[in-house]
Amino acid sequence: MMKKLLMSGLLILAGLWAPLAAAVSLSNPYALVNEVAQNTFDRLSRQQAEIKANPEYLRTIVREEMLPAVDVRFSAFRVIGNQLNSTTPEQRDRFVAAFSDYLVVTYADALAAYKEQKLDIGTGTVGKGEKLVSVPVSVLEPSKPAIKLEFKLRKNGRTGEWRVFDMVAEGISLLSAKQAELSGLIRQNGIDKVTLQLQAHTQKPVTPLERTQ
Repeated sequence: MMKKLLMSGLLILAGLWAPLAAAVSLSNPYALVNEVAQNTFDRLSRQQAEIKANPEYLRTIVREEMLPAVDVRFSAFRVIGNQLNSTTPEQRDRFVAAFSDYLVVTYADALAAYKEQKLDIGTGTVGKGEKLVSVPVSVLEPSKPAIKLEFKLRKNGRTGEWRVFDMVAEGISLLSAKQAELSGLIRQNGIDKVTLQLQAHTQKPVTPLERTQ
């Protein structure tokens, strides 16, 4: 069950970002999730020929269209956890870069396995002074049960922009799960070794994630 939720969540997490060049606003979290999700699925449909000819092109799409709207540094620092203060700025920068590449690979694998989903995205308003928002999303696919997800967005206090930093599926935070996995390795083996492990992971070819019932 968790594997199914993870793969479905990664698909929609990847689908949450369309071309920022298309003037998608980062000022409203609900509008951001709605607009970019639909735009990204449109792009996947239009570029199936390129994707089939070269599956690695999915990573280009993810890197160019999705990554600019992800709060990668915030998420990476959360993954490092209480080991953060024992690392140098250079070590943190290398880890953030490796974690960014890791996300690109993970999302590309998810996108390679999903092509015809529809989304039901929640709406709402942001209260004055609110800095954290959860946006509910249901993943709808023929002959398969709907998957209910929740996306966490935070407002940058300096820029005022909203970005996604976590997804919750069936009450389980994927960011917390990744923190539990990697922070322990960082504590045992050091951040440099974990950074190298992430870098090695990004060298593998695109491998579509399979969804099971």
